Amino acid sequence: QVQLVESGGGLVQAGDSLRLSCAASGRTFRSSAMGWFRQAPGKEREFVAAISWSGGGTYYLDSVKGRFTISRDNAKNTVYLQMNSLKAEDTAVYYCAAGSRSVRQLDYDFWGQGTQVTVSS
Repeated sequence: QVQLVESGGGLVQAGDSLRLSCAASGRTFRSSAMGWFRQAPGKEREFVAAISWSGGGTYYLDSVKGRFTISRDNAKNTVYLQMNSLKAEDTAVYYCAAGSRSVRQLDYDFWGQGTQVTVSS
C-alpha cells in the first residue's frame, strides 16, 4: 500500500517555475516506478512524466521535454516535478501516481489527490 500527497502547486505567470512534490508513505515506494499526470478543465487526464524505481530512467510527454524534470529521493520517499518556462497550457490539476512508468493511467496502482497549477499568460 502506498499513500501519496502532492504539494507545491499554485498560481504563477507564464515563464515562471514551480516544483511539485509528492510525499509517499509505505515500504514499497523505493521499489515503485512513479509518474505525474495532469488534467486540464474539460480535458482527459494525460501522462506528463515518469521515473523508474532507481531514478535511472525518465520519460516525458513531448510537450514538456526540456522544460520539466522528474526526479526522486528515495531516502525521503519523495518524487518531484520541476517545471520551468511554464505556459498557460500547462494549467491543470497535477496528480502523482505510483506503480508504473507507463503512459497509461490503468497501469498505476495508487494516486494522490492532486495539486492545482495555474499559469496566467
